[in-house]
Amino acid sequence: MYRNDGFRELRRQECLRLLAKAPVGRIVHTRHALPAVLPVNFALDGDGAVLLCTSATSELVRAIDGAVVAFEADEVDAVAHSGWSVVVTGPASVVTDPAEHRRLLHDGPRSWVPSPQVVFVRIEPELVTGRELVGGLSAYGLDHLV
Repeated sequence: MYRNDGFRELRRQECLRLLAKAPVGRIVHTRHALPAVLPVNFALDGDGAVLLCTSATSELVRAIDGAVVAFEADEVDAVAHSGWSVVVTGPASVVTDPAEHRRLLHDGPRSWVPSPQVVFVRIEPELVTGRELVGGLSAYGLDHLV
């Protein structure tokens, strides 16, 4: 987080609680040595790991398996000048354990794009950060005067 930017920093548990309510987030990874960002649906596992479900032939799987990635989700109300943003950073890996894969087929996220062969990707939550702006208020009072 950046000090003195007017946003309230969120604790890890607050971040995970907010993430659990978000239907879509963005996976941030490296593609051809450049930053790439893709919207994805997701779920949180019990330990706070981010779970993605996608096609086994997805280019995304090849790009992130074994890499450190960032995952971001947010909620913004432009009229009220309020919202939050949470970022989870950690290593991503394809779930290869058969029992874990079966569990996720039953309890895990569902891809919005049907695929004959799905894989699950787990992002370990090594670093979880978040920030919030409530109702146009910041550490300095109103965000602007009319």
